[in-house]
Amino acid sequence: MNQESYEMAIIGCGPAGLSAALNAQVRKKKFILLGTNFCAPKMHTSPWIDNYLGEFHLTGKELREKFLRHVQDMGIRVEQKRVDAVYPVEKGYAVQCGSEDISARTVIVAIGIDYAKALKGEEEYVGKGVSYCATCDGPLFRKKTVAMLVYSKDGLDEVKYLSEICQEVLLFPMFQGDLSSLPQNVIVNHAKPVEIGGNGFADRIVTDQGVVLVDGVFLFREVVSPGRLVPGLEALDGAIQVNKNMETNLPGLFAAGDCTGKPFQLAKAVGEGQVAALSAVHYLDTGS
Repeated sequence: MNQESYEMAIIGCGPAGLSAALNAQVRKKKFILLGTNFCAPKMHTSPWIDNYLGEFHLTGKELREKFLRHVQDMGIRVEQKRVDAVYPVEKGYAVQCGSEDISARTVIVAIGIDYAKALKGEEEYVGKGVSYCATCDGPLFRKKTVAMLVYSKDGLDEVKYLSEICQEVLLFPMFQGDLSSLPQNVIVNHAKPVEIGGNGFADRIVTDQGVVLVDGVFLFREVVSPGRLVPGLEALDGAIQVNKNMETNLPGLFAAGDCTGKPFQLAKAVGEGQVAALSAVHYLDTGS
């Protein structure tokens, strides 16, 4: 297994993650910036931003381009990787991206918020037939029939991977896009899933058009909820609990931006990203 080692892993490349990365760069720490959707989709689709100090009368797209130029000029690169899980190891954390593990002494979670609510039954069956990583758990369903709920076109790579090892993949596309080049054993179902059901193990998708029986269920969302991303991470109503230093309940793990709760504002995210990075630097330098 390929494993790289860093002092700091920053998960998320929205305003909070970019701010954290800038400060890590200035403090000359070895870090990696991970993300799949540069600079918060809800920001760069904003028609007008007037409440960010020093920048006004700008569209979200224009401000996004300024952020991009800034990090590029600082020599910062966004690694286009989707993080599936973070778990503690002897000297920090392992960040799982598909079949790759990235080792980091500290982690900053800046994943924003996921506006797609969990399906009824989804959280009940996590690890019991429900998975968020095809690469990790797909082999458990070899030559079986699985359902895949995909919320963006980036998930189609995982659909194709599952099609190589599963007998049949029932695809529920939750996005608009071209589905013409899928393998033959991928069956597209345009019904709306409303519930994941089973009897101790997920074995069916309840839709607005009926029940579909399967051997397992995979979900691909751009953002994994904090509780599923980092087991043991304290969250309240979906918001990661942090103190004034952006420290979580887990040593060496920090959080910043919308994922820590309201207000969901650009300036708050940027400020928290800086605080989280400086706190992570202090942790690296002092061990506490």
